[in-house]
Amino acid sequence: MPISAPYSLTNCRRFFAKPATARQRQYEALRAFYVEGLPSAEVARRFGYSPGAFRVLCHDFRRGDLPEFFATARPGRHEQPKKSRAHDQIVTLRKRNYSVYEISQALKEQGMPLSATAVREVLAAEGFASLPRRLDEERPGRIGPNTEAVANVNDFVLSPHEFTTRTGGLFLFIPDLVRLDGDALAQRAKLPGSRMIPATHALRASLALKLWAIERKSHIMALVADEGLALFCGLNAMPKKSFLSEYSSRITPQKVSRLLALWHAQLSGEKLFAGQSLNLDFHSVPYFGEHPIVESHYLSKRSRRQPSILTFLAQDADAQVFCYSNADIRKGEEADEIFRFIDFWKRQYGKAPQHLVFDSKLTTYHGLDRLDAAGIIFLTLRRRSPSLLAEAATLPPSAWRTIALELPRKYRNPQVYEQKVRLSQRTFRQFFITDLGHDEPTILLTNDANSTAKNLISRYAKRMLIENALADAVRFFHIDALSSSVGFKVDFDMALLVLASGLYRLMARRMRGYNDAQARQIFRDLIDMPADVAITENEITVRFHRRAHLPIVLASGLIDKPVKIPWWSGRSLRLIQ
Repeated sequence: MPISAPYSLTNCRRFFAKPATARQRQYEALRAFYVEGLPSAEVARRFGYSPGAFRVLCHDFRRGDLPEFFATARPGRHEQPKKSRAHDQIVTLRKRNYSVYEISQALKEQGMPLSATAVREVLAAEGFASLPRRLDEERPGRIGPNTEAVANVNDFVLSPHEFTTRTGGLFLFIPDLVRLDGDALAQRAKLPGSRMIPATHALRASLALKLWAIERKSHIMALVADEGLALFCGLNAMPKKSFLSEYSSRITPQKVSRLLALWHAQLSGEKLFAGQSLNLDFHSVPYFGEHPIVESHYLSKRSRRQPSILTFLAQDADAQVFCYSNADIRKGEEADEIFRFIDFWKRQYGKAPQHLVFDSKLTTYHGLDRLDAAGIIFLTLRRRSPSLLAEAATLPPSAWRTIALELPRKYRNPQVYEQKVRLSQRTFRQFFITDLGHDEPTILLTNDANSTAKNLISRYAKRMLIENALADAVRFFHIDALSSSVGFKVDFDMALLVLASGLYRLMARRMRGYNDAQARQIFRDLIDMPADVAITENEITVRFHRRAHLPIVLASGLIDKPVKIPWWSGRSLRLIQ
């Protein structure tokens, strides 16, 4: 034990008799054995060793395997070769009025890299004081950042000139945006805007980032100087990340709902949403931060609960396009979200959706009763409870029948057992299904009294498309990138996902062989193309650079068909070969 002043005789004796550290105890024990000649057993007992442990300690001591008992030098390195080698150069550069950071950069260029902190330590040791703040003209000349223009629609001038843009493929979406009257979406939804960036231009700028599909941590700043992106939006420059983050925070859930309703109205003549069957699912968008209203939800890709925003998504099963989203959901409201979606669908189309397919946790048994009472056909999974698994395990082999699925999947011949079950207040059809690639049986529940087991199982297998589409949206549209520099609100970001998904599906219809392609493949093959843009007095022409898939674009019917663009002062867009 360490002794403190005054050094009493008792404390001094205790210091040697009862060592406080392991190293001191080893020293005192070995000294008592080798110098004082005490027996091994007595030494072991006095210093708290077992006889065997003390014999091992003596063996290691004789072999020289124990570390030094007394430090003979200060630990750590005493030489700093990097500082020593650069010392004279640091002093020389400071005498030429170089700052700490300029000296560090100069040393790096000379092959003697040294951090600014190390440079500061050398200068302090030599007695140099900190430099006073200098004017820019007093600093050594070096390359600095460029100041980009501030986005302002009043500075948008289409003077005749030519340029090359990396985002040439975005101009393929303009004909559909004009035909669907994209400006009316922002105006009638009463989205916020300003004199410098009106609502229509702000919506196009936000949508352009979603269509181009780069991660938001590199959004804007990676393309802020691209003149083609600014031209697509109808602005002199692309809005910076600070504007878009602030802009999305001004959009309320009510405005998002109105925007989605108007989007359905604009697509009424396109027959994009067949509405024959809809896939429904929840998705938890992770939240990396602290906020009192953010609740914890289960994230399947991380297999744990963490702070996240619960979102509800609906996808048209035939078109494979998202048609609805809602991120304004609190805990305890999950089971009723399906009925909010049904009410939304009724307002748009005057009737309830005909067929819904969803997972087991989307709603409750009482919710299934409500769907059945409303005449809505549903198909859902049932949770694998121990009692249901035990029931399936006790079924005799003769109770199962094998069916053949006509689907491009590995497991095409599952075994099925059908029965009637009563849940809550109504009776439904229930199917136990094995040999689908899972260790445990899949349990399907439906109120469809007419479809065959083969058709029902085939339909649920297609429901996996929404999970594939969700995975594609997470990767391609980056709906999980909420901790990035461009902090879109989740509900507005999901609305952009619905709009971008629809535009990509309209684009896929034009391109031969891409009708069933995911957005990622469409972007990679057809949209991610540079182009040469020429602005003239009457029109703006876009000529794409040659690529392997360019003939598909040339055969799409978009080439050499001028389209008058309202946000280009009436000038036309013409895509040319």
